[in-house]
Amino acid sequence: MHYKKHLSKDKVLKQLIRRHGDYTLELQENILLKICTSILGQQLSTKVAAVLKGRFLQLFKGKKPTARKILAIPHETLRSIGLSNAKAQYIKNVCRFFIDNKLTDKKIHEMENDAFIALITQIKGVGKWTAEMLLMFSLGREDVFSIGDLGLQKAVSQLYNIPFTNKKEYEAKIIAVAENWKPYRTYACLYLWRSLDAVPE
Repeated sequence: MHYKKHLSKDKVLKQLIRRHGDYTLELQENILLKICTSILGQQLSTKVAAVLKGRFLQLFKGKKPTARKILAIPHETLRSIGLSNAKAQYIKNVCRFFIDNKLTDKKIHEMENDAFIALITQIKGVGKWTAEMLLMFSLGREDVFSIGDLGLQKAVSQLYNIPFTNKKEYEAKIIAVAENWKPYRTYACLYLWRSLDAVPE
């Protein structure tokens, strides 16, 4: 794999690559749905999130959920499948934003990383972490590092012996380590999560 030679210059990652094998990143379709289901799963266990996602998709009787179809679902129906008031509202926010900005998968896949983050975090309920996970797992971007991810912080601090001093200094040291992995930081993240057995859904 093209990224392995570069990342293997790092002794820690070299060991993780040997242990966990190869990764490939995939381009996903229906980014709107990916954002909605990521909101569904926020602050829930993987198991509970999967149940909620299943119930949500059942509302569309096997058809592709579009922004207009999701907006047509009554708020009470979204609440009845287990969504909190806030999450039901956030999903509607996403759909309105996609319609207002005429967003399509094609437009999103053509955007630069920073432009995508700046755009998508304008939606109430979508933060920078969610945007970064979408870049990695839905848009297949190879060079993303999410400093706000606690799993990545934990893995880097353990594997590279970075003790917590204060938040600013701690994060700066982690970012400095991650700089060495450019332009394949996403792959590095996948190995770091795997070292904790905690790859995000």
